[in-house]
Amino acid sequence: MNKKKLGSLLKRNEGVKLDFKQEIDLSMESGRKEFAKDVCAIANSKGGRGYLIIGIEDKTKRVIGIEKLSFTEEQVQQIVSSRCEPPIPISLEVINYQNKDVAVITIFQSNQKPYQFRENGAFYIRRGSTTDTMRKQELISAFEENMSLNIEFTPIVRSRIDSLDVGLIDKYFKLHGIDINDENRIAFMEHTRIVFLEEEDKEYYVTLGGLLVFSKINYLYTPNNMIRIVNKVNKDLDEIIIIQGDLISMLDKSEEWLLSILPKSYPYGAVYEGIKNAVLYRDYTIINKEIEVVIDYNSVRVISPGILIKNSKNGFSHNYIKRNMWIYEKLITLDQKKRFIQSGRGFSRMKKAFKKYGSVMFINSLKENNFKVIYPGINNFK
Repeated sequence: MNKKKLGSLLKRNEGVKLDFKQEIDLSMESGRKEFAKDVCAIANSKGGRGYLIIGIEDKTKRVIGIEKLSFTEEQVQQIVSSRCEPPIPISLEVINYQNKDVAVITIFQSNQKPYQFRENGAFYIRRGSTTDTMRKQELISAFEENMSLNIEFTPIVRSRIDSLDVGLIDKYFKLHGIDINDENRIAFMEHTRIVFLEEEDKEYYVTLGGLLVFSKINYLYTPNNMIRIVNKVNKDLDEIIIIQGDLISMLDKSEEWLLSILPKSYPYGAVYEGIKNAVLYRDYTIINKEIEVVIDYNSVRVISPGILIKNSKNGFSHNYIKRNMWIYEKLITLDQKKRFIQSGRGFSRMKKAFKKYGSVMFINSLKENNFKVIYPGINNFK
């Protein structure tokens, strides 16, 4: 966004893709909720990119400006992602216009519509300059237009195509019998949703799934993709260990750290199974939480963001709806260690590994919005 583009927007009237606000208050829950609802409605409306411009008197379009921005882009993204599903790609910029600072929130076009407001399950849309709920036929049309609603296909704003590991991408296609070269690589990446072409400026953004699987530096754009190991038992090693990178390398590193921290007699494979499941099935739309592994004398815990959604009333076992199936296919293809071939009965294997030492607990916490696997501590394995 530049001054010329901003000036052009200010000449337009408010509409389905443009909203002027004198100010917004994100310090109160009511303000955060209203803001997220507005973003959701603009995102669901047709017409390309949308803009929410703050510091403008909405009736006269007089530039009032903002004295000081009280929120960051990360905070804005957290407010929207925690209330709207699937994630809505947005950005925040502050532009000096007529010697006053104006905040511009851009709502990018993507193929993930319709977006739902989590709190009440409603789908919002703009009618002229007002926000309303979508009607039946509008919902049907939106679902028909965008039948693939995988969150892995969400484009990550400002991500760069050169952040991807070309060797890893070529390896994936080669394993599927597809020859890749410099001339056809981007086309295949676009067809398989590794990248997304933003129509307005003809720029490629990497999708969430593309970054997670094929980028070693994805933490620059998705800092929530992290395994945080809290080591409370091995004083020779760091207490806090952070693992980042593409998902396959993160799994490799986490296995190495488990072998270093845990006693040799401890069934580390069961803990590794929990980490593997967390990497595969965690909710990657929760942007302020990471996978956490706490290794203590009394218990070992693997905590994964996002609850598991049951598929039956028969307890957990493997009767839950699997997230991230696009990622799952990529990992099955790329993983030379074949770690995901037996992924269907992981809970049973965890229980069996500790049969002689104690019970393994599975806690689906709606309140904390996470899934925990709690194993016996290392006291019994000294």
